[in-house]
Amino acid sequence: MANYPVDPASLKPFLPVRTELDKWEGETYVSLVGFQFLDVRVRKVRVPFHTNFPEVNLRFYVRYKEDGNWKRGVVFIREIVPLPAVSLVANTLFKERYISLPMRRSEITDDTCLTVGYQWKYKQRWNELSVRTTNISKPLEEGSAEEFITEHFWGYSRTGPDKTTEYQVAHPRWDIYLVDSYQVRCDFGKLYGEAFSVLESQTPESVFLAEGSPIEVYGKKTV
Repeated sequence: MANYPVDPASLKPFLPVRTELDKWEGETYVSLVGFQFLDVRVRKVRVPFHTNFPEVNLRFYVRYKEDGNWKRGVVFIREIVPLPAVSLVANTLFKERYISLPMRRSEITDDTCLTVGYQWKYKQRWNELSVRTTNISKPLEEGSAEEFITEHFWGYSRTGPDKTTEYQVAHPRWDIYLVDSYQVRCDFGKLYGEAFSVLESQTPESVFLAEGSPIEVYGKKTV
């Protein structure tokens, strides 16, 4: 997860109605996230050849008040997977912004280090998000920036000028690995819009690796 403070105005076109930007210490963030789906099931059914695959997404953070309580969630600006059928289902059922591109993933572990990388090809150029860490994880710290980034358990999508869909994402608290070095090579402007081209020359404020876990995504509803 590579995390960048951004101008809130750049996110307004993507902000679902009735949500507001969720900030960390007064700053608004986007995160470039790479992860591996493992043993995927749709309504408890495994779809052949579509159970294990990588994804890279650019997301930001929002909150929505329901019955006096805040729900903290994420909004995806774009999600990239290598399988066209996954894009079709996600865009149809969840009204997300998936595209399918050639992708590669690597993971190397030795006695002291863990190296994980994701690559995706867009307009004949390979983009990359990779990290090198120690191979010992640690628990999330209460009130930390890493907790803010990982502890959002709702997804929101803008599906019309006055319509927002919501779905819940459930997973246990993740441990994290501190990053020794990283590589981000991403055509932000072409992939996500000109407003994000500034990230190409911007150093992420933080980069970390999360352990991951089983995840359950519940059905959507309109809020």
